Amino acid sequence: PGQTGKPYQQRIYLKISPTPSGLKRAEKEARKISALLDCKEFDWKPYLKPQSAKVISQLEDKSAIDRFHQDYLDRGGKELTWKTDYWIIFKRIQGEVTPASLLELVKGTKPNTRMRQRACMACKALATFLGLQVDFSPYKGSYSSYESVQQRDIPTDKHILEAIDLLPEQWRWVYGMMATYGLRNHEAFRLDIKNLPVVQVSHGTKTGFREVWPCPPEWIEQWNLKRIILPNVSPDQDNAAIGHRVTTQFRRSKIPFSPYNLRHAWAIRTLEYCWPVEFAAQMMGHSVEVHTRTYHRWITREKKQQIFDLLTKKRP
Repeated sequence: PGQTGKPYQQRIYLKISPTPSGLKRAEKEARKISALLDCKEFDWKPYLKPQSAKVISQLEDKSAIDRFHQDYLDRGGKELTWKTDYWIIFKRIQGEVTPASLLELVKGTKPNTRMRQRACMACKALATFLGLQVDFSPYKGSYSSYESVQQRDIPTDKHILEAIDLLPEQWRWVYGMMATYGLRNHEAFRLDIKNLPVVQVSHGTKTGFREVWPCPPEWIEQWNLKRIILPNVSPDQDNAAIGHRVTTQFRRSKIPFSPYNLRHAWAIRTLEYCWPVEFAAQMMGHSVEVHTRTYHRWITREKKQQIFDLLTKKRP
């Protein structure tokens, strides 16, 4: 009601119980509406009369978000990303979606945080979809995922080799693959290793299909990675759920670093092996800029000296 432009499907709530008699009433109402539509005589008023203006507004806004949700999926968006980056913001919407309400939603998040950045991104996308003119740039703030107040404790190869023994047998293959190939938590469960030592990460992962070479290759034999032993984790779960299982197991086994630090260690190790940055970035499934900004900033002074010594010795 009240909308212009391309028609879209909308529910009519009859408040009828799902009993045999209720279903008959619903069918009768549907046939009546169909006939009115065919005759171009349909009117919303009988269906809106018992509802307050506030309820109507909320229904309209919910429909707008539903349409944006469907459009997002139609354009190739993922449901998990929708939940974590969009719905986490939109579920806070109260009342009608307007430029003012979207700005209030953004300003309701803490400045210079990931949540504020996410709110600006989500609300801008929704406003664009609805044809609303809103400038969120003054509120975006200075948050950057590349800044951190805490220094990462990247494990050395010695610590990585020692820590694997803390895990139960059924988790060691996952650990070994993450350490040897720089994989994300969930990617060890989405692999094809038929061409080992090269592994193929499947399309259903965060950054999609890619091939990865081992660094260092000797860990394949040392940990017998040719023999797949997986824990009792359902592969039907989404990536976030599988990743959480890995993190939980690390904590239970008292591994002295997070699973993601194995990935950081792998990225730094490729420098010691003189891999080109472009090659290593491709192995990790992202751009050179992301690779250097995310991983190289955690290289310690001692590690820099080791890499320097190694590279200078290689010169003729």
